[in-house]
Order: sequence, then C-alpha cells, then structure tokens
Amino acid sequence: MNCDEFVELVTAYLDGALEPADDRRFVEHLAECDGCDRYLEQIRTTVAALGHLPEQSLPADTRDRLLAAFRDWPAG
Repeated sequence: MNCDEFVELVTAYLDGALEPADDRRFVEHLAECDGCDRYLEQIRTTVAALGHLPEQSLPADTRDRLLAAFRDWPAG
C-alpha cells in the first residue's frame, strides 16, 4: 500500500469498515510509515475535537452550492 491509498482508506479504517485484507495492508503500512502514522493521529485528534459539535443546518442554497463544488472537485 502506498501513502495515497492509505489516506483514501483512513475513514473506512476508523469506522472498522475495511475488508480483512485491506485492514492488514493498512496496518502494515502504518507500521512502516511515520508520515502516515502522524496523519492518522491528526485525523483521530480532529474527530475527537469536532465529533461532539452539534449538527447545524445550512440554508438549502448554501448546501447545494457546497455539494456542487465538491462534486466537481478534481478526483485525482
């Protein structure tokens, strides 16, 4: 697994949603890569800090503009 694949799978890993083979590859990469180890810790810290914030509703037009912007975001 390379670092790009690792970053793409972080959310699934934290959710416990990886297939066993992908989970194994993820953990193996994590053991070898200090940069990805730090990245995973940053994501965990962010989730812990922001995970308790209440959900606020966006005005419908703002939500639609955000969704459209990310839908058109370059994939790679």
